[in-house]
Amino acid sequence: MSQYYTTTDHFVLIPAIMLALFGCAILLFDFLVFPNPKQRKYLLLFVVLGLGFTGYGLWRQQEFLTANGLTELTGFQGAITIDRFALFFNWVFELATLIVAIVSYNYLEIEGEHHGEYYALMLFAQCGMFFLATGTDLVTLFIGLELMAICFYVMVGFLRSDKRSNEAAMKYLLLGAFSSGFLVYGFSILYGLAGSTLLSKVTAAVSARDPWDPIVFLAMATTSVGLLFKISAVPFHMWAPDAYEGAPTTITAYLSVASKAASFAFLLRIFMGPLASARASWEPLLVAVAILTMTVGNLAAISQSNIKRLLAYSSISHAGYMLLGLIAGNETGIQGIAVYVLVYAFMNLGAFLVVIAMRRKNIIGEDLDDMAGLMYKSPGYAILMLVFLLSLAGIPPTAGFLGKYYIFLSLIETHHYALAVVATLYVAVAIYYYFRVVKIMFVGELTEKAPLATSFGLKLALAVTGVLTLGVGVYPEPVLRLAQNSLLR
Repeated sequence: MSQYYTTTDHFVLIPAIMLALFGCAILLFDFLVFPNPKQRKYLLLFVVLGLGFTGYGLWRQQEFLTANGLTELTGFQGAITIDRFALFFNWVFELATLIVAIVSYNYLEIEGEHHGEYYALMLFAQCGMFFLATGTDLVTLFIGLELMAICFYVMVGFLRSDKRSNEAAMKYLLLGAFSSGFLVYGFSILYGLAGSTLLSKVTAAVSARDPWDPIVFLAMATTSVGLLFKISAVPFHMWAPDAYEGAPTTITAYLSVASKAASFAFLLRIFMGPLASARASWEPLLVAVAILTMTVGNLAAISQSNIKRLLAYSSISHAGYMLLGLIAGNETGIQGIAVYVLVYAFMNLGAFLVVIAMRRKNIIGEDLDDMAGLMYKSPGYAILMLVFLLSLAGIPPTAGFLGKYYIFLSLIETHHYALAVVATLYVAVAIYYYFRVVKIMFVGELTEKAPLATSFGLKLALAVTGVLTLGVGVYPEPVLRLAQNSLLR
């Protein structure tokens, strides 16, 4: 038996095992121990405890690499790899899951949909993300992707009495299954080329062929469709606005940050691994997609009256900026993506936390008009929202400026001057629609005087995201070192 399952295999899987075990425990305790809805607040303790054990497992793996002078540790005959890249992204998932979990209790109580499976699905989704960041085998990556996706399909439709939620989940499911078909087709071609699902062998097989080889191009094109759908890049973005609007706002926040980070980890594993030698064929494709993504995302956001749809199109445009780092392809570009993913988690989660506070009993609070006069009603929330929007726009000294700076720097270093100019122009467009929200909050007439929903968890999460959004912008060195260490070798 030890021939097939070693202690190393167990060690690399510890975080995923913890997530799966605590997810199952939540389902059992919800059914057997806490049948009374008033007792479900104790399930949040299981989530925090599960994330604590998961974080301890990640820390152990990080310390093991450092103590032994290793750059990576592989398990299951190369199917899973623990390296700085995987650990970096897993810490982002850990942070996002913890923040969303602690603000979910009060929100679900207001919605009247507080069920234990919600927390279990969050942990199972993070388990899928773990495999997307650590997988170095086509099958492992696909299993991780589908585990994450299935959990999000359910969570987007979690408000069972809400038609918007049901419709959003159905669209997301159908389009997600369609994109997965393209991805599997591309993977099957890559497997046919290499005779193996290990990324190292697929990389060797693809690099032995011409970048414009029809088989390589077909594999690249079909795989790209599946990957670009997951990051909501244009023209594969059509699911994002509906899913963001219809999902519970807590899940919208989770989907916009954790799922996007996991999808970028997946995308980098593929494009910087098996498809690296085919750059000549995929770079023009990604240039077109990045420009389209920034164009559609920024221009469509201008006309939105629903704050969740506005942030959805904003999220689409940010995917375009992150793709620019991959197009640059140098060390600064990949470091820029890592920085962008981390700071995006702070600022986008923070913006959605304010939207979560707008949801009160009998008040949905998702329209821009609902934020009118927020400065007069809740100045703390208004100022925090201003900080998050400034960061999303990339205004110094916020964390968002740091992410955009490294993306633009990478484009200049690789002589992509036209792309840098286009990206800069769209920053101006983004400033316009973000400041529409600012104007409504600070100048708009107060129409709804009901106090915002608040809880200790929400206040704590807003404090953490606010401090990090400003702190990273003012003192970026620790984040830059972390991003530098996470680079794919």
